[in-house]
Order: sequence, then C-alpha cells, then structure tokens
Amino acid sequence: MPNRLRFTAAVIALTAASVVPAVAQDGVADPSVWPQYEYPVPQLAADEAKIADLLSRMTIDEKIGQLVQADLCCVTPEDVKRYNLGSVLNGGNSGPYGQDLAPASDWLKLADEFYEASVDTSDGGVGIPIVWGTDAVHGHSNIIGATIFPHNIGLGAAHDPALIERIGEATAKEIRVTGQEWTFAPTVAVPQDFRWGRAYEGYSSDPQLVASYVGAMVRGLQGPPDDQRILQRGKVIASTKHFLADGGTENGVDQGDAKISEAELRDIHGAPYGPAMEEGVGTVMASFSSWQGVKMTANESLLTGVLKDRMDFGGFLVSDWNAHGQVEGCTNESCPQALLAGLDMYMAPDTWKPIYEDLLARAKAGELPMSRIDDAVARILRVKLRLGLFEAGKPSARAMSGEWELLGAPEHRELAREAVRKSLVLLKNQGVLPLKPGGRLLVAGDGADDIARQSGGWTLTWQGTGVDNSHFPGATSLWAGLQQAVVSAGGLAELSPDGSFTAKPDAAVVIFGEKPYAEFQGDRASLQLDPELAAPYETMRKLKEQGIPVVAVMITGRPLYVNPALNAADAFVVAWLPGSEGAGLADVIVGDAEGKPRFDFSGKLPAAWPRTADMADGELYPLGHGLTYATPATAWTALPEDAGVAAAGDARTFFAAGVPASSWSLHIADPSQSGSQTRLTTYPAEALGGRARMSVAEGLVQEGARRFQIDGGDAVLSLSTLDPIDINRETNGDVMLLVSAKVLRAPEQAAFAMAHEGSSAQLVNVTLPQNEDFVRYGVSLKCFRDKGVDMTKIGTPFVLATKGPTDIALAEVRLGTDAEVMLPCS
Repeated sequence: MPNRLRFTAAVIALTAASVVPAVAQDGVADPSVWPQYEYPVPQLAADEAKIADLLSRMTIDEKIGQLVQADLCCVTPEDVKRYNLGSVLNGGNSGPYGQDLAPASDWLKLADEFYEASVDTSDGGVGIPIVWGTDAVHGHSNIIGATIFPHNIGLGAAHDPALIERIGEATAKEIRVTGQEWTFAPTVAVPQDFRWGRAYEGYSSDPQLVASYVGAMVRGLQGPPDDQRILQRGKVIASTKHFLADGGTENGVDQGDAKISEAELRDIHGAPYGPAMEEGVGTVMASFSSWQGVKMTANESLLTGVLKDRMDFGGFLVSDWNAHGQVEGCTNESCPQALLAGLDMYMAPDTWKPIYEDLLARAKAGELPMSRIDDAVARILRVKLRLGLFEAGKPSARAMSGEWELLGAPEHRELAREAVRKSLVLLKNQGVLPLKPGGRLLVAGDGADDIARQSGGWTLTWQGTGVDNSHFPGATSLWAGLQQAVVSAGGLAELSPDGSFTAKPDAAVVIFGEKPYAEFQGDRASLQLDPELAAPYETMRKLKEQGIPVVAVMITGRPLYVNPALNAADAFVVAWLPGSEGAGLADVIVGDAEGKPRFDFSGKLPAAWPRTADMADGELYPLGHGLTYATPATAWTALPEDAGVAAAGDARTFFAAGVPASSWSLHIADPSQSGSQTRLTTYPAEALGGRARMSVAEGLVQEGARRFQIDGGDAVLSLSTLDPIDINRETNGDVMLLVSAKVLRAPEQAAFAMAHEGSSAQLVNVTLPQNEDFVRYGVSLKCFRDKGVDMTKIGTPFVLATKGPTDIALAEVRLGTDAEVMLPCS
C-alpha cells in the first residue's frame, strides 16, 4: 500500500509542478524527472549465489543463447539444445508441430520436449531450463476450448479492478494446463488515437484507469511479489507492454512515432508502469514504436535510464517480434545496439540463428562488454529462478498440467460472462429495453452467430480469422445466448442475418460492427466502419419502418462514428469484443418474466465516442458516459449523419467486388510488346489485339468479379498506383498477398509478382489448377522481399503473368493472413 500511495503522489506532484524542462526533439529522456519506485521482489541469497555460479561456468555460447527467443515456426527442441536458447514463443499464427490449431495435448507434449532439450547437459553445458512465452492476452486465447475473456477495451468499460485480478487468476490456471510459463500480458497501452489497430488492447484512454488495472492483472497472473516460487502457487510470469507510448503514435499508426513531449510520455504512457513495478512484474516488452524519432527497442535513456535505473525494474526486457530490425543501423539479423541500450532478450522468431551468430561473433571479438552480457543473462536467470523452473521438472509433471477440465472450466466461463455483463455500455434506450422474454424475437446482422467475430483478433489465430464456431467448443455466440434466454421463458427466437422473417417479431436485435483484426492490419484512416460493414444500417431502417422495435448491438474494438445506427435503432448497446461467453449480453438486455431487468447496465465508456469519423470534430459522448435502466427517459434528438470524411475502406485491399480500390488501376498488357498496356475501366472490353476479352462475372458478391479470357500467348494483369505504399511492417509480420480467383481454364504457366517503384516485377511461379469455385491463394510477402523487392515503396503489389490459353475470374486482391491455399516460394 505505501508504494501505491507513493506512485499516485509522485505523478500528481510531477504533473502539478511541470518540472519537465523544454527538451530537444531527439528522443533522449531525462530519468531524473520520472517517478522512482522500489522493485519489491526480494533477491534471495541462495538465488544470487546460484546465478553467480552459473555465470562462472557458462560458456559465452551458452550466455548468448539465453538472450535469444525463437518462434515455434522456425525452431526445434534439437535447436534449443544445440544453441542453449533462453526462450521460445508461439506467435499469433504458430502452433505445435506446424499446426496453429493443434489440440491442447500437443502444446503440453511440445513443452516437455523443449524443456528436456534445454536441460540436457550431455554436451557439457549447464542446462538452463527454457521458458515459453505466449500471447494469452484475453484468456489462454491460442488454445481451442479455452475461456476467451472480453478484450481489454471492454474490461476498461467495466471499471472494476477486482474483476481484472480474478481474470488474471483464471487465465494463469488455463495457461498452466498446457505447460507454458509466461504470458505477454497485460498490454498497458493508453490509446490516444483510436484509428490505431491495437487500440482494443488498451483498457482506456485514461492513464489513471489503466494504472488502476495493471497491478490487479499482474497480481492475478503472478501472485504477490514475495519470495515464493511462481509456478508452485499455480501462476505464470507476466509482461507489461509495450514500453513505451505504443498508444501515442502520430495518427494512430501502429509501430509509428510518438511525437510528444517527455511530460506526456511520462504522465500518460508511463503512468501504468508504476503499479507494474510495485507488483513486481517479471518482464517488460519494449515497443516497436519510436519516441521523437528514436526506436524504443534501442532507446537507452528509456530502457536503462528510466525503466531499469529510475523505476528500479528488476526483471528482464524482451523485444517485440523482430522489432530490433527497425532500429537505425540494424537489420533483422544484426542489432547489437539493442543489447547495448538495455534489451535483455531478442524476440527473433525466424531470425534467431543469425541474431545468435551475430551476437556471439561480436562478443568473442570484444565488441560487446561482458558486463552487459552478464547483466542480461543474470536478469533472465533471476526470473527463471523466481518462477521455480530449476526445480519444477518438466511441464507435464507440474501442478495443473494436463488437467484439461480447467480449460473453459464452468467457473471461468461464468467469470467471463460476468465480465461481458459489466462491459456493456448503453448509449440509447427509448423504452425498448429490457426485452420481454416471452415474445417473438428476431436476431439479425452478420455478426450475430459468429464467435470468432465477437472475440476479435488474437483469438486462436493472429488476426482472429480463418476459424468458425466449430473451433470454440463450449462457447456461446451472442445469438445463442439470446435464443436461450427467450426460449427458456417460453418465447420464440429467429436468426436471420438479413433481417427477413417468417412471422412479424415483437422486437429485433441487429448485431453488427467490426470484423477481427490485429496490430497494423487494424489501422484505419478514419473512425468509421468500412463501407461493406455498414449494410446493417439499412436493415435497422427497414425493420423500424415495419413498426418493429430495434435494438442495435455493436461489436467493436473502438469507439466509431455510427450515427446512422444510433438514429435508426430504439436502443443501442456497445458490446465491444466480448469473447466466448455471449450469453452475458442476454443477461442484461432480456428481462425476467415480468419484464424487469435481471442485471442492470453498469459499463461506462473507457474513451470518448466521436461525433464524426474525425475525432477533431469533438466527442458525442465523453469518457465515462453510459446509461442504466434507472436513467430518466428523454426524447431522442436525431444526430447528423455526416461522417465528415469519406469512408476509405481497408488500405490493404487493392481490388474488391470487381473494382480497384481508390487510387489503384487495373491493367492488362502483352509483356513482349511495349505500349500494349490497357487500363481496364469498363466492361465488356477487348485488349491485346482481340485475343483478350474481359467481362463482368459473379464473384464473392453479385457481379463482384472480372473474367479474363485469353486465347493464348503471354499476358500480364497488374494493379498499380502512382502513390507507392510501405508494406514493410506487413512483411515482417508474415502477412501474405491474397488473390481470390476462379480458374476456369488453367494457363500453361503462371506467376504472381510484385514490384517496387521504378523496378521490374519479381516473379513467383505458381500453379493455378482449374477450379469451379473461388479459391483464396496466398503468397508470403517475404517471397518478394527475398527476391529483392523494396517493400517500403510498392507501386505494383499484384501482377499475374500467364502463358497459353487462360480463363480466370478475379474477385479480390488484398493483404492478409487467411489464405485457403498457400503457394510456395519458387
């Protein structure tokens, strides 16, 4: 308690005194103006003696190995043994034995294999046990059957720190079942621009609300910061991330630059790290992002000066996914600057071997101080000792391992359902809520019966895509929860995504909103739904015109301009990203047999709600706003339905529904003849001297494809722009070029290609067999990068080159991760 009081007082004193002097925009912090803390975890004499003994016996090869973390995609237990790796992780799209959706038992089996390899001393090494990190960011969310809690933005709406601690406790138990010891959570970002694709990972835009949650979650995951072994008490090690100001970048660009003062950096984005230190968080993850132009992964003034020295952080610092490669002067394969700045462990998922070799060579050459290497290794060993890894034995021998009934345990699901209830925010109610359960209810909207959609990104897969309800055993969709509540009370419920019905309902619930995304894939140009996601607005209007009361329920990771829905509906509920326990919605909006509430609304906005799609136009509802059933009824004043800015759609979609995206052009050409290029704008059309015919075809939507019939010879289809784009982040993140096509006649030869500004296309030969249905093909962006394409200035992201007679329909070209058929690099 004294530490917590000191934290609050320190922030208030520094803010009130405005003691931060004017600082040149050079990204160098002054640690003396930051609050001080005392890291509470005791350093046990026996542990320190063991660390000293291990350091004295470890070879330089073993020490460097401890500094490296590899991803499941690219490492084996034999690699762990040979290179003495300190850690492994499973990235968003990685799973045991190459199966992202592997059963829980495979996760535990592989955990044993990694552990046994790490402690094998047959080569004469000391055998340091490995630690496995996982993104259990809203429950043990990589595992089929686990409880999926609401994402942090929804938990922020609950304003309930005690609930957060209980969620941390439940999550730790489920992680322990499959043998992992470390979660990359909690995210303690304080989002200031909700165009950011990771905004839903932050609890709130209010630093004090975020700070009030951090200690609770760390305590729930790790237990108290005392001298007890974490694994022995059924817990895991936590990681606060991303240090620092990932939520403060200019324009909300993921991995961008926080062009803010040191006072803002400290008082807004630094605030959550006080309680993290006071609870003894074991690890901190450095951010991809920059502050004043300096990448955080190698910002010594912040990593060492502020975090380790001023804040007294006693755990270890880990980087984000190949983030070291973005540091000036670095590559994914070489970045000594990060270690020298204070980084302790490199998250080098697919580049771990070159990073290891580079660090080892530099250490042997004397380029890296042995004192810095020993300090980093000691910090890692100290956390492993605190965990109890040296005495815990293999993962399957530990408490809770293999207790499959703990995954999605009834008490955990009930906790998640409680969290859903408490997260719901009521923005409008013209007397329609609570719904009477005994009548006829229509449930509409394409998000009504989709557990993956209501769970969002970081759910089973990185983007939360490519999965369906069958991958969520024991979970409840929003529709299923409503149906159960209505039918159990003697009523009738009908699911109809488009809002049509067989018999006129007494009321309708329309569930709509965002689709899953993660990280930069969710960055948006404005605060509004992509155009194709706004179709339910019309469903609401049509139902209302028929005299049917309408309840709008929004699935979203952020506040967005939705004035048309607020106007059209009689009631409006923000459900955020509720996770696996969708019945929590019905608990609140469906009343009892007498029509009285079973649970009241208690959620309040964790961030301001925008008046238009541009937050600069002001807020419609302030942070902390939210109605209850006791709120006096008032007449609704229609809101202006002017977004203020055009809906831009997803900037990573180049061609959809048969039409190039804005600023992109579709061409066809004969590569052997200069001047043969034809821009395609109207259909039907002919080109290439009459041997190519283009027409409208049925696609993923009505008339949503363009058909290309080529009589023979060579032909090239391409999408290009005069304003090149930077997709280097996407390349680093294992994103693919996705092409949805139906091959009616397969070409003799085919290749996909990509080109940067002023260069020729680099081909990847592919096989496109004849198929009666559309198939979404994927080619890793790394294929093109490795062929020399500069991914920072792509002017032509898609080329399809064919030889011989060809008949192909093209429906969509975009970047993403949800390929149906992955094509190999060649």
